[in-house]
Amino acid sequence: MRIETERLIIRSLAMEDEQAFIDMASDGSLTEIFGDCSQCDTWMGEWIRESMQLEVQNNPNREYLAFVIEEKTGNRAVGSVGTSYYEDMQKTGITYFIGARFRGQGYAAEAVSGFVQHFFRHYSTDTLIARVRTRNKASCKTLERAGFVLYAAEMYQDMYDETPELSNFYELSRDTT
Repeated sequence: MRIETERLIIRSLAMEDEQAFIDMASDGSLTEIFGDCSQCDTWMGEWIRESMQLEVQNNPNREYLAFVIEEKTGNRAVGSVGTSYYEDMQKTGITYFIGARFRGQGYAAEAVSGFVQHFFRHYSTDTLIARVRTRNKASCKTLERAGFVLYAAEMYQDMYDETPELSNFYELSRDTT
């Protein structure tokens, strides 16, 4: 897969991305998605292989899909965008992260917007959701800039959360993109 936005390329993961993802995990960028990443160097390669296989299966309504966000200039991996299936809600949600040193440049909103347009063109799912801890104000703003609308704030415990935490839930429908 390959999507181009003004400044970014969103592309399929490759084994060559392993070190960049380990580096981003070590700066805390993946904690909200994966929990403790202190040992990510032991499992990141397997996660990338699994992600590549899930892309081949191409079913966002069953598993996750993960792609690299890369700067057009410099071709550096700066984060990831994709989807995750929330079994408890039976809904597909968007996931993303930007490495700490690449934040504050609007990359997340640009990548989310570009990915969402691609998603709605290629999949029959009519609505994407997003769940963000309310304390993550930057991510809440990113979703709002990308067109997502807040529909609930409630306690929620995701699979990597030790305890339930107040979370904002957003949605974006195909007809609003």
